[in-house]
Amino acid sequence: MNAPLDPLPSLNALRAFEVASRHLNFRLAGLELGVTQGAVAQQIRALEAELGLKLFERHPRTLVLTQNGQRYVANVRRAFDLLADATRSLRPEPLRLTVSVTPTFASKWLMPRLADYTRVHPNVDLRILATERLSHFHTEAVDLAVRYGRPSFGPGLQADLLLEECLVAVGTPAVQERVQRLARGKPLADGPDALVLLHDSQSSWAQYLEHSAPAMAALPSKAIWFNQTTLAIDAALTGQGVALVQKDFVAPDLAAGRLVPVLGEALRTDAGYYLVFPRKQRQPQAVAELRQWLAAQAR
Repeated sequence: MNAPLDPLPSLNALRAFEVASRHLNFRLAGLELGVTQGAVAQQIRALEAELGLKLFERHPRTLVLTQNGQRYVANVRRAFDLLADATRSLRPEPLRLTVSVTPTFASKWLMPRLADYTRVHPNVDLRILATERLSHFHTEAVDLAVRYGRPSFGPGLQADLLLEECLVAVGTPAVQERVQRLARGKPLADGPDALVLLHDSQSSWAQYLEHSAPAMAALPSKAIWFNQTTLAIDAALTGQGVALVQKDFVAPDLAAGRLVPVLGEALRTDAGYYLVFPRKQRQPQAVAELRQWLAAQAR
């Protein structure tokens, strides 16, 4: 039979003491606890009386912990931490994963598929961090990143190929008809006699025209520049010109006929979209399951 516990001070008084020790001010402690300054002071006085020790030196504008107060508060905080851990173990928080992706990958490829992931992994909360810059895995608590390019992506990082780069030049059916008329040397009555190429931060129009559409390279052209691929795709969807994009990002639009191939054949390069992750991971099992799901979606 377990021995009874020694009598303990009031938990409310101990909480008031711990909060006051951080603020060194009864008024601020009261604001955190949602009680008055006087109520905090009364709790502290009662605690000091029960212990028979002075915990604070009172000064006109601040409080100072006594030596006894300093020793006591360290143990009180550890005790509250243990209570918090015990409570969390009864009510475990959902597993959280942070994934860093480019804005275009997020909006054109990942977002339409996320419902399937949440259905298969209902116990995981995903945080999607959409940015063009490389992520700092440790300082930003990023578990997995999707990045365009070629390995290697940095020391201590692993990379799995997710999507090979396959570039297609796409536009609306009306733009396709305009380009075909330009190719036949027929003037356009409703606009400039030029091929409008929509550029983004990673478009490779010169390489594409050289390898996949050399006949089109001689056509008069003008350019519109965007800093993100998703904007170039949106411009193509509204008939502004021809975008050169990863085929996977416009697959639904091609299937629905909103966009059609306008120039030449698809161009495969030696670049791609890679899953990048640190060798030492905080949550290896969850990251491995997310990688497997992404790979299955890519297939």
